[in-house]
Amino acid sequence: MKIIVRNDPVDLGKEAGMEAAHIIRTALKSKGFANIILATGTSQFETLKQLIREEVDWKLVTMFHLDEYIGLPESSPASFRKYLKERFIQKTGGLWKVHLINGEKNPAEECLRLNKLIVTKRIDVALLGIGENGHLGFNDPPADFETAEPFIIVNLDEKCRRQQLDEGWFQQIDEVPRQAITMSIKQIMKSVQIICSIPDSRKAQAVKNCFENPVSNLFPGSILQDHHHCTCYLDKFSSALLEKKLL
Repeated sequence: MKIIVRNDPVDLGKEAGMEAAHIIRTALKSKGFANIILATGTSQFETLKQLIREEVDWKLVTMFHLDEYIGLPESSPASFRKYLKERFIQKTGGLWKVHLINGEKNPAEECLRLNKLIVTKRIDVALLGIGENGHLGFNDPPADFETAEPFIIVNLDEKCRRQQLDEGWFQQIDEVPRQAITMSIKQIMKSVQIICSIPDSRKAQAVKNCFENPVSNLFPGSILQDHHHCTCYLDKFSSALLEKKLL
């Protein structure tokens, strides 16, 4: 795992997006197609802005979706499907394939559908963030580090739900769903390369917990320490509590 610190979220996102585009272009040049995983949330705003500015032949790219709430309609402002369509998919001019998560009907069947789609795919790059509770995707602590299922149903803890409220996605805590479908930790870690964008002082304690402690499912993001091709982009705020030896 490599840590890069930049002054502000814009610089962080610009570099993360440029690196992601380079990885995708390299995959396209070597094999003619690419598979990517995209996360959502405020941490990805600047990274996705830069990514869509880059020269990439998106019609050769397949996108997998990291996580989605159970029972939330796509029309909701908090829907991650809506987020990805508006902030990324529609701005690319069209991808080869898009595999969004639908948590509205039968979550178990949706997991089975997604598992069949991803099980044989080599993911070239995953664009991620870390939550205030240290989660990856919606793998809240204590995260399941053992399941081999690519997509799983999870319960959302109070800190995770409170973060979604505080970021403005919901008007009150009772509106925040209590369950979600998420890509599992093992499936995330299968990605050939990982780019993790983590801006904001709200994430400073989670960054410290995940990067200065031994790998533990109590700090799900700590698993990134074990990935050989992971770059974590921080800003001066999210990195504020880290020991200088890590920077």
